[in-house]
Amino acid sequence: MKPTVLKDEVFVSIPENLLKVHQEISECVELCHRQLNDVRLLAVSKTKPIEDLEIAYMAGQRLFGENYVQEAVEKHQALSHLQDIEWHFIGPIQSNKSRQIAETMDWVHTVDREKIARRLSEQRPDHLSPLNVLIQVNISHEESKSGIALADLDNMVTLVKSLPHLKLRGLMAIPAPQEDELLQREVYAPLSKAFSLLRAEDPEIDTLSIGMSGDLSAAIASGSTMVRVGTAIFGARQYT
Repeated sequence: MKPTVLKDEVFVSIPENLLKVHQEISECVELCHRQLNDVRLLAVSKTKPIEDLEIAYMAGQRLFGENYVQEAVEKHQALSHLQDIEWHFIGPIQSNKSRQIAETMDWVHTVDREKIARRLSEQRPDHLSPLNVLIQVNISHEESKSGIALADLDNMVTLVKSLPHLKLRGLMAIPAPQEDELLQREVYAPLSKAFSLLRAEDPEIDTLSIGMSGDLSAAIASGSTMVRVGTAIFGARQYT
């Protein structure tokens, strides 16, 4: 089944949506007394047609996040002429799909197992630069969510840094939904502290991927350097 745009959203402008999201980020950054270039926007483009990505690209967007391997590979191939696109894989990784990720993606946000880390390094082609990776942390302690416990972070950091074709860039998390911003900040606080400690030890660790539409303000206040936004850019879609 192919996704179709809802009728009442046919005229939604992706460039206008991008501008609104950037304005929201700018306002959050200003309130936190941070620099605007501290926070990058990752457009979550899963299930969106290639045409939508091209429109976003023409509007200046360069970072795109995909959740599904086959879809990510197909988009990577279709848009290979746009050489400054930065492809981020942000979905769960199955062992039998790791090679496709290693061969096409620029970033992987969801490294949380030794086996996956080793496979990504071994399968990264020699002619490509090391794969930028983020360690996914389960900060809400949800059994249904991927990610390592913060208590296991040091061991995973040591492992990733030892692998020749990976470059550790930081941490990523998807917390349980909270409507209250103070609670959102409380959940992020231990992760923010861990990231700050890692960053102080290694300047190449520069990315904290937290924050989506529902907790953008709390994430930026908690030190996010990359926020992941999809529907607010591309509009909602339904399957028929």
